[in-house]
Amino acid sequence: MEEPEERRERKKGFWHTFKKGFLPIMTVVCTALGVIVGLTLRANAEGKPWRPRYVMYMQFPGELFLRMLKMLIIPLMVSSITAAVGGLDLSLSRKIGLRAILYYAASTGSAVIEGVILVSLIHPGNPDIYAAPKDLGAARNSTTTDTLLDLVRNMFPPNLIQSCIAQYRTVLTPPVINGTVDSSAALEDWNISGTYDEGSNVLGLVIFAIVQGIAIGRMGKMGKPLLVFYEALGEVTMLITRWVLWLSPMGVFFLVVSKILEAESFAAMVGQLGLYFLTVLLGLTIHGLFVLPMFYFICCKKFPLKFIANMGQAAITAFATGSSSASLSVSMQCLEEKNKVDVRISRFVMPIGATVNMDGTALYEAVAVIFISQIRQMSLSIGQLFAVSIAATLASIGAAAIPQAGLVTMVMVLETVNLKADDVTLIYAVDWLLDRFRTTVNVIGDAYGAGIVEHLSRDELDKLPPLETNKHDE
Repeated sequence: MEEPEERRERKKGFWHTFKKGFLPIMTVVCTALGVIVGLTLRANAEGKPWRPRYVMYMQFPGELFLRMLKMLIIPLMVSSITAAVGGLDLSLSRKIGLRAILYYAASTGSAVIEGVILVSLIHPGNPDIYAAPKDLGAARNSTTTDTLLDLVRNMFPPNLIQSCIAQYRTVLTPPVINGTVDSSAALEDWNISGTYDEGSNVLGLVIFAIVQGIAIGRMGKMGKPLLVFYEALGEVTMLITRWVLWLSPMGVFFLVVSKILEAESFAAMVGQLGLYFLTVLLGLTIHGLFVLPMFYFICCKKFPLKFIANMGQAAITAFATGSSSASLSVSMQCLEEKNKVDVRISRFVMPIGATVNMDGTALYEAVAVIFISQIRQMSLSIGQLFAVSIAATLASIGAAAIPQAGLVTMVMVLETVNLKADDVTLIYAVDWLLDRFRTTVNVIGDAYGAGIVEHLSRDELDKLPPLETNKHDE
């Protein structure tokens, strides 16, 4: 006869397995239901657009879920990086950082090259099949130099509290000559000022957290209480993340439904931008399903199927939210609890990756710029294609990990081949959907990076004492 204790253990094991598989499955099911319900509601509207207020009502539960995830970004990012860097030997931190940078360079560079090759072969920007959409408003005036300088400025914020809610950008205004605004003047002659846009300066916070972690590590025993504080803050944030995750099926459902309802005509989108859309999607698919797994297999000598399957919850959250930062806590939870990646690696590599490693964004920007040049019947030389590749890589680093940030940095890439900033509106109709796919690839790329860096750093990590963490499985 089975002992009561054994029965309890068996029941506990079943419940743990059920919880582990239930949430990802339900999230996938709710994503599919969201697509079906959204398309059904659009069809029942008989071609009439849904009123903005009704779309807002439909989006409200998903918006609450997204707000909860965004609430966790800054405490998780700062505490994770600080604790990870401060708790490691400085020589090991340098090795881990170098390995992560090499991976970021290889993955982002390969994504850009894939995009350039695909858009050049498929040539989606055929003017004979493309009709320019209505004017959606000019993009802001900018120069490549301004964009790069703003990137550096944001790395060194003057106010950390302000960095939590705003990031700096340069503003150019036309000169006034004899009381008349001269908008035709060259951009170099426009007046230069600056403003702070809404949105966290994630890059500045990451740089500060790395420096703070190094300082805590150098302080030894005196810095130990502060290190313990950040470790505890990271654990608390991850525990709250586990609670919020139980709302993900409902949140994802309403986010997907509302996005489908507020989208413009799918028929027009497919008819005019279908080939461009498919080119970007093909590039993202090749990079996410073949190139990144190949990197993992070569570096870790393991098949990546189980690894990527365990990241399903993070991938779905990234697709629904369109934000690498918003899905950061979910990604780290999947890495640590399902893929058993050492927390000292995941909490160091993932927040930095969510800021600078944007494979999907880099590929998308390279394809988009060459697509626009094809529409304008402007042939690009090998040197210009190389310039686009470099600019797309730099722009992807500068892109904030927020929805549709790629459109902002696109201006920088357009200027490398002397295209107008206003041309970014040519691809606006499909950007909202492509943004979801490229964000998913961004998050998957970061996860593979954490797995690869941990494998390459295993010998050094084994020499360190194990890190105690509370898993809160019960």
